Amino acid sequence: MEVARQKSFSKASQALFISQPAVSAHVKALEEQYKTKLFERKAMQIELTEAGQLLYKRLLIVKQIQEDTEFDISAIHDKAEATGKLNLGASTTVALYILPKVMSAFHQEYPQVEIALLNRNSEIVLEALLNQDINLGITEEKGKLTNVTYLPFLKDQIVAVCSKSNPLAKRKSYPLKEILNMPVAIRERGSGTLEAVRMALSKHKIKLSDMQIKVRLGGTEALKNFLLESGCVGFLSTRSIIKELQHGELTVLQFDGLKVERNFYFIQRKGETSDLNKRFIKMAKNIYK
Repeated sequence: MEVARQKSFSKASQALFISQPAVSAHVKALEEQYKTKLFERKAMQIELTEAGQLLYKRLLIVKQIQEDTEFDISAIHDKAEATGKLNLGASTTVALYILPKVMSAFHQEYPQVEIALLNRNSEIVLEALLNQDINLGITEEKGKLTNVTYLPFLKDQIVAVCSKSNPLAKRKSYPLKEILNMPVAIRERGSGTLEAVRMALSKHKIKLSDMQIKVRLGGTEALKNFLLESGCVGFLSTRSIIKELQHGELTVLQFDGLKVERNFYFIQRKGETSDLNKRFIKMAKNIYK
């Protein structure tokens, strides 16, 4: 599985802390068992054969069943002794400002469960779920994929903000069309925040390409810190700027008729019924009733 992930015998041996000949020997033994080649060399790297792809997909399923069973059995008698691994993926806003409270509470109740969190934009989190790199994700908006289930979690509001020292902060309210004349900094492509802004503006027949976009930044903190030091306007979740608003470092700008809201959803691969995921989702919903 590690060779398939890394597409390299040497990288797999480093990740597993065993020698490369040992890795090669294990793969050779598997190929002899199934009487077929599992890998083939192409140019400078190796690729899975058709049989290798089939075996890898089946092993991913087996591994998930193994991990779920480990948790389910160990949790029967004592939650404090329950073992397992919770592989999470979340968009930036959720990972930085929403999940820490839930993860902390979950860790207190299940101290033996290992928690891993992938913090990327919504597009990458969905891709990680489909690639089985994570087992539970939280992203913005409900997609249309039939092999993914979407469970509502939270509502979120996105507002336009600028630095308190920005001349634009002298006025709190503007006609919406004036945003076309303002320097704007936005999130990277694939960002759920950017998609929510795009959809809200499109209702007023304004395209992102119509705006004076000066900078694209990857991540909420990068955008927030840039806005604090620049003369640009940007869009951020209200959850991400609580401290900056309290300290008077950022100012919210109102644009007539513009309302940017989005929903966060738990996402799972269709057909999966992990009890570990269910308990985490239940706790998250209880915390953010």
